[in-house]
Amino acid sequence: MRDPVTVARRLRREQTDAERRFWALLYPWRCSGWHFRRQAPIGVYVADFVCKREKLIFEIDGGGHYSDDGAARDARRTAVLELAGYRVVRFSNDDVLRNADGVGEVLVGILGQPGAGG
Repeated sequence: MRDPVTVARRLRREQTDAERRFWALLYPWRCSGWHFRRQAPIGVYVADFVCKREKLIFEIDGGGHYSDDGAARDARRTAVLELAGYRVVRFSNDDVLRNADGVGEVLVGILGQPGAGG
């Protein structure tokens, strides 16, 4: 089995364009007290973005997640993370890259307005 810490380090070095864009979208909340980690190991999984204090995970999904096999893997992964007490929110790469305003509105709905603290 692959070591999640080693995998996380590699994924942080090799972020996708959508992950870089999402990190930028989180910037106002990060500046106002929300602490997010990129590519953070949680058990055997590596979450794309996690706020451990709030038990909140954001996953940025590429095309492979939208096949039957990918959806089944995601459902298992989400179930395990939810059993650990996390809320998992998924965005597609396409949404992050082409609908940043819409993703930002979802973030406001979940996190509140930037500046409200986290």
